[in-house]
Amino acid sequence: MELINKIKELQKSEIKSVIENRLKEFEEIKNSHQKIFSELCFCILTANSTAENCIRVQKEVEDKFEELDELNLAKELKEKGCRFHTKRAGYICRARSNKEELIKNINNKEEKELRNWIADNIIGLGMKESSHFLRNIGFKNSAIIDFHILDILEKEGLIKKPNKLDKRAYLKIEEVLENLAKQVDLNLSELDLYLWYLETGKVLK
Repeated sequence: MELINKIKELQKSEIKSVIENRLKEFEEIKNSHQKIFSELCFCILTANSTAENCIRVQKEVEDKFEELDELNLAKELKEKGCRFHTKRAGYICRARSNKEELIKNINNKEEKELRNWIADNIIGLGMKESSHFLRNIGFKNSAIIDFHILDILEKEGLIKKPNKLDKRAYLKIEEVLENLAKQVDLNLSELDLYLWYLETGKVLK
């Protein structure tokens, strides 16, 4: 398969060390409750937005995610160019009430069970964003299925892009990615960064 060959070539290149270093950065986030919550807020911001813009907003607003009331947080997000600032400020403020339980579950639940809990309890995060959050705090085995990933898999003939990416469709495509990861000896977090690089030429988060 051409995709497997492309990934294996990247594993021999300097991109491998870039990806390894990025994953180490993710693992370090788990040591700080403040950084964990900041990453949760980042993932709330990412739906229908570019990663680059959300990374910038996160850096500029990070200290205020837990401090500002909903009205002032919405104003701050608007000033920083965040899309859907009112709705997302509401999601972030509601997420504060789940922070303590979230930290507890991060330490006690198995990854897939934890993802289901997040998707069910953190308003503004679905399966994709919950997986993204877990990857960004050091977990390894949840697939982040966005349009980049769907496009790659469809081009390779591995899937037919679903009309609606509901939970059932998400889990089915995740199985395809798990099989692909085994063939190139990667976990899903590693595979996601390789696929993102192939599609965009960037290693972000």
